[in-house]
Amino acid sequence: MSNVTRFGAIGDGVADDTEAIQHAVTQGDGVLHFPPGTYRITQPIEIKLAERGPLGIDGTGGTARVVMNGKGPAFRLVGTHGGTGDPGSRKGNVASHQRLPTIRNIEVEGAHAEADGFELIETMQSVFEGVLVTRCRHGIHLIQRNRNVLISHCHIYFNTGVGVYLDGVNLHQINIASSHISYNRLGGIRLDRSEVRNLQITGNDIEYNNHKSHGAEPEPTAEIYIDTTAEGASVNEVTIASNTIQATGSPEGANIRIKETPDQSRPPGLFAISGNIIGSQENNVHLTGCYGIALSGNTIYSCENRNLLIEDSRLINVSGNTFRRHTPRYGTGVRFTGSSDITFTGCGIHDETAEGQPNLTALLELERCQRINISGSQFLNGAIGVAGNDCSHVILTGNTLHDTRERPIAKHAIRFIGEGEGNTAAHNSLVQTSGKAIEVNVKGI
Repeated sequence: MSNVTRFGAIGDGVADDTEAIQHAVTQGDGVLHFPPGTYRITQPIEIKLAERGPLGIDGTGGTARVVMNGKGPAFRLVGTHGGTGDPGSRKGNVASHQRLPTIRNIEVEGAHAEADGFELIETMQSVFEGVLVTRCRHGIHLIQRNRNVLISHCHIYFNTGVGVYLDGVNLHQINIASSHISYNRLGGIRLDRSEVRNLQITGNDIEYNNHKSHGAEPEPTAEIYIDTTAEGASVNEVTIASNTIQATGSPEGANIRIKETPDQSRPPGLFAISGNIIGSQENNVHLTGCYGIALSGNTIYSCENRNLLIEDSRLINVSGNTFRRHTPRYGTGVRFTGSSDITFTGCGIHDETAEGQPNLTALLELERCQRINISGSQFLNGAIGVAGNDCSHVILTGNTLHDTRERPIAKHAIRFIGEGEGNTAAHNSLVQTSGKAIEVNVKGI
């Protein structure tokens, strides 16, 4: 192994070890080994994989810290892979010299406003395991093109930018698992202007990724933020499963925020969001312009605006989710606007407080929607259970709409107004309300 101290690094947190570590990269024998200590650097340690050959970075069981006291990433890994994940697309020495750059058991701390943790360019099969990045700008920053990235058992914690940032990157196959990604000002995991296939986010704790712990002005952000509205951007084949995703509320904030453009020649979609605990943001799950998403088996709780907000989307299946609130200052409502071809099945929306929803809004609101199927769900303790405005071909069957409070406040179980046609309600269990259990004032039926 290339022990950096044998190339002149001091590791006392005072001396500038940049030159010694870079020397170890270019002249060492493959594994960049950091014995226990604090290694201060002032420029990025750049590793050109095509020249260096197979390389690993090892921090001796987490006892080594690298402090980036300059601008840019502490480590920049540069490959030359311009192909895909197909073995036949690897050119030059990608297969022999550039595969599997591995970073393990090391801490990177930022000591400059524009210090980043790691930056990856055109790498193949990069692995991060047991890595801590803190007080940097971006934790792990992926740009241009990368393939087959694995991030597991890491702590991306309290950074001023994004924890894991897919930034204008063409990337296939990335797994983010069993990690703690928290208190990053501009988001936990964020995708902007990128073309991504096969993104798996599984078994992580992703929380409090907004401005509040940084004393900064709020900016729109999310624990998981996927934006494909830029020209050429698209994200497909995404699984978000078995995570805890929660936050403190922030303006235009969300736990999961997906913004897509559905009229692309190849529509976005192929998303599965399942088995997560999601709560305490302005909108806990916020989907705009989405197509082909399954949202199932989640517990989604306590929003400042909506637990689930779906706008201008189609082909969304919402099933087996629990929507609830646990304190009077939060809500639990679900809202669909300008959307079509949605199923809402086997869900429960419960308001467990005496006061009812803020502004006495409906538990499920539909506006300018069509072809919505709502079945086998419970709507408990809403001032209104399900409300529709300018909706057509909404079918409600086999639902329970009750107010179980000691002093009921429900006005209507079902209320439809505005323009519309073909709306049907059948075989639902309705509570006695202060108004009509079903109020219909729809033109055009």
